[in-house]
Amino acid sequence: QVQLVESGGGSVQAGGSLRLSCIPSEHSNFGFSGSCLKWFRQGPGKEREGVAALSNGGLSAYYADSVKGRFTVSQDEAKTTLYLQMNGLKVEDTAMYYCAATPAETTYRTATYCYRQPDFPYWGQGTQVTVSS
Repeated sequence: QVQLVESGGGSVQAGGSLRLSCIPSEHSNFGFSGSCLKWFRQGPGKEREGVAALSNGGLSAYYADSVKGRFTVSQDEAKTTLYLQMNGLKVEDTAMYYCAATPAETTYRTATYCYRQPDFPYWGQGTQVTVSS
């Protein structure tokens, strides 16, 4: 069973930065090559929402309007680690952040497609981001 592991969350003041990471767990026997990858978040009392996604080639990204210009999603060259660089954090960014992935495909999927993909079978447990004023 594929399990993802997020890290990098924490508490920062508004305007600060954090970088989240996501990797497959040691026993998952899974890599990110060919997979749609997406970051989600769920704030207190809110529904889960999409934050950013990478195309399954890893070369293009799609962002929610609320984070555009402040967050950057990327992965390493080995396609084993997914990142979310968060700059200019706001109080409203406070949430549990989750990474998610699809099974690998040979067909190219754009970042927009990946963002709108309704089915992500593989998830992490989440990492908490708290932004204070």
